[in-house]
Amino acid sequence: METKGHLVVLGYGDVGKSIVNILYGGPFRFVVVDSNEKVFENVDFEHLIGNGSDEDILVAAGVKTASFVFVVLNDDTNVIFATLISRGLNPEATIVARANSVKSIDKIYKAGADYVGSLSIVAGQMLAKMTANCAGKSCRIDEDIMLYEGIEIEKHRVEKGSILENKLIEDLDLERKIGCTIIGIERGKIVITTITRQTAIKAGDMIAVVGSNKQISEFKERYLE
Repeated sequence: METKGHLVVLGYGDVGKSIVNILYGGPFRFVVVDSNEKVFENVDFEHLIGNGSDEDILVAAGVKTASFVFVVLNDDTNVIFATLISRGLNPEATIVARANSVKSIDKIYKAGADYVGSLSIVAGQMLAKMTANCAGKSCRIDEDIMLYEGIEIEKHRVEKGSILENKLIEDLDLERKIGCTIIGIERGKIVITTITRQTAIKAGDMIAVVGSNKQISEFKERYLE
């Protein structure tokens, strides 16, 4: 359960199923957690029966080494606790959470989520596509993917001679300077989903950048034009 860079899906209700439908058959490993063992009847993907807001279950699912954690539980209190614990276990993971009520969005962000979606099935599909398109083998985005509150994700190729070439993530410090984040890199046939401050960007890389419309525009102006 400790393979670095896998995905964890907490909750296998409508949203969790939408995520799994997109992830299933893809090039990356994922683990699904749900407390209802009946939902896993006749499934052939890796899963774990237990409460997604329980620390022992999260550790067993490999949250400590996951690159993405989807928190799509049906109760916002559990979403907040699962997000808080997941962030404590893995400060480097990208945590994407579902808010069952818009009133909970701010609390979920404060608990440590990177992105919060408030629409049920649509949110699940969009959140899964974010990973499938940017952390998956093909890393293909036909259109910008829009998330909650105007957050979008774009892919860009790093040309030789670019000011991004051979830069470490910590050297760019995009989150502080602009507010956007590089969440995935496709390098030839290799896909890097575990992005750390020591990750280096190379010429020819296809990078996936997440941020607001304004942040993405500023990133392109500074680094791509």
